[in-house]
Amino acid sequence: MSGFEASWLALRARYDAAARNPELLARLVAWRQQRGPLGLVDLGSGTGATLRALAPVLGGEQRWLLVDHDPALLDTIQPETRRWAETQGHEIHAAEAGFTLSGDGFSAQVTPFQADLSGGLSALPTQDAEIVTASALLDLVSAEWLELLVGFCCEHRLACYAALSYDGDMGWNPQDRMDDDLHALFDRHQRGEKSFGRALGPDAARATAECFTAAGFTVQSGKSDWQMGGEDRDMQEALLAGYVQAARELAPDRSAEIELWRQRRRMAIGIGSSRHRVGHIDILAIPKS
Repeated sequence: MSGFEASWLALRARYDAAARNPELLARLVAWRQQRGPLGLVDLGSGTGATLRALAPVLGGEQRWLLVDHDPALLDTIQPETRRWAETQGHEIHAAEAGFTLSGDGFSAQVTPFQADLSGGLSALPTQDAEIVTASALLDLVSAEWLELLVGFCCEHRLACYAALSYDGDMGWNPQDRMDDDLHALFDRHQRGEKSFGRALGPDAARATAECFTAAGFTVQSGKSDWQMGGEDRDMQEALLAGYVQAARELAPDRSAEIELWRQRRRMAIGIGSSRHRVGHIDILAIPKS
């Protein structure tokens, strides 16, 4: 269930799109409508899901810098966006440094950009940028890296829209006697060492709101939970595998219990009776004028 695997990004894409908080998106659009051509820097872009989610909603003329450390993922952005554009009636054309994307009421110049964000943000080009975006990133970063992000936004007077940060709010139906134990192990794992240092995990959204507020930004937030029903077997199976892997790494002495829990959960998923919710929070931070 690595956030860096294209197959996982493809699987989660529609759940992310459905989960984005509509009230926060409306506030983002209202902020955008006060501006002309908009420059955006998307951090941890993966295959370009944030671009595809926001470009038609934001409207107008846009310039996107899509930043990721993985060249293989960056190479998938244009073909993935082309497939999506064909289903939406949008147009996409190759350009010298990336591609252009256009549809009813919007046009976007898109430039993929390879950079290792774990070392900081100072090397990123920010000319004409007005906002930083990120999806499912901030729960992977450390408190120290978050401070770098807030400092970067302060220095360049950038707004920040950070969506889909895991917040530790999780539930299964039907419930199982071991759910709470596995949930606790997963949250511990989420707070472990990642590429950006010791990760904030489920504390990310709260920490992000506090840091931006302390820096003088106007901060708004909203829930953006994944909701899975009996038909969402593939997603539930992928999440279950991730929970089990995390639990086994932290509690190898409980592997037998963990396996029995996995089997019970798989049975419920297989017969279509399993419902699962994974909590996230979206945050919009805007510099005060």
